[in-house]
Amino acid sequence: MLELTLVLIPILLVDAVNPVLFALLVFATTTSWPIANSSALLIGHTIAYFAAGVAVSFGIDGIATRLENPQDIDFAIGSLVGVALVGAFFSIRTRKPAGAPEPAWEPTPLKCFGYGAVVNFIGLPFALPYLGAVSQIVQADLGPGPSLLALGAYNLGYAALFAIVPAAVAVAGERARPFLDSAGSKLERASDFIMPWLILALGLWLIVDAGYFFIVGRPM
Repeated sequence: MLELTLVLIPILLVDAVNPVLFALLVFATTTSWPIANSSALLIGHTIAYFAAGVAVSFGIDGIATRLENPQDIDFAIGSLVGVALVGAFFSIRTRKPAGAPEPAWEPTPLKCFGYGAVVNFIGLPFALPYLGAVSQIVQADLGPGPSLLALGAYNLGYAALFAIVPAAVAVAGERARPFLDSAGSKLERASDFIMPWLILALGLWLIVDAGYFFIVGRPM
């Protein structure tokens, strides 16, 4: 378990570089119920994230079986995805960030809860660090109960990093605004630097892996 923890901590730190969630939480603190809305949004996101992790974990064995017996079509699709990811890298590097979406309705705790879950599911295909964390937990072969506890602890740790937003508002009120704005800007800059390179690395790997398979006749 200690070895798994040491692997998951750096993954968690990279996974938490999520300026969209942070910006939405900050937005929620500007509404009529700042603490309730921001907390509900974070809870909704966390529950959905945990549920998605459980769902993915059940599919990993099937994915592993498929990976052990790859077909030509798998690598053809992989190469196309790789090209798309490389293209996405250059697109991201050249365009100005659009920022986080803001709800068009009057937020309430229940609506924020649902919005947090929806935002999580929309962004899940791009949550490469989280998928890596789920894979590490499954590979640790801890058994169903301990694996769920490990996944739950990961998600609680993720939520704790963002709980600073409602906590800061609860403690300092409007005086927390400069701090939250500064933290959001730094998180956005970190995300702008890290995520494109992760996308590029994955894209190049898929292209090289597909090329190796078609040239040599076996996976790398």
